[in-house]
Amino acid sequence: MAKRSIYFCGSIRGGRNDAQFYAKIIQHLKQYGDILTEHVGHCGPEEEGLDDKTIHDRDLAWLLQSDVIVAEVTQPSLGVGYELGRAIAADKLVLCLFRPDSGRRLSGMIRGAINSVNFFVEDYHQDEYASKIDQFFTVRVTRP
Repeated sequence: MAKRSIYFCGSIRGGRNDAQFYAKIIQHLKQYGDILTEHVGHCGPEEEGLDDKTIHDRDLAWLLQSDVIVAEVTQPSLGVGYELGRAIAADKLVLCLFRPDSGRRLSGMIRGAINSVNFFVEDYHQDEYASKIDQFFTVRVTRP
């Protein structure tokens, strides 16, 4: 049986304050499948040596081949917003995780996309990320 492919979205150029936290999320997600974008959780220069076109084409190919998209959307990011738009257009199953206690407000373009079919947003506290992910994969994601 093939393993599920998971595309994790998190801010890179929009700010790396959550990079270590992304790594924890990615580590937890590994129990549910192969993470195509594990580099998002690295604290070093993720895009070193790659031009923008290469990054775009590689990441879009990964997004389109993925079975599930999980995005941490607390840190505003144009790239993550773009990825989520493409995921919606491709009818992908998406979980967005947002921490309201960050003092930020989630974009209406993200929260407004909730459809309770394949696009979900979960508000959470940082210590709840694992339970929110587990609940999503238990309830919303079918076996590969």
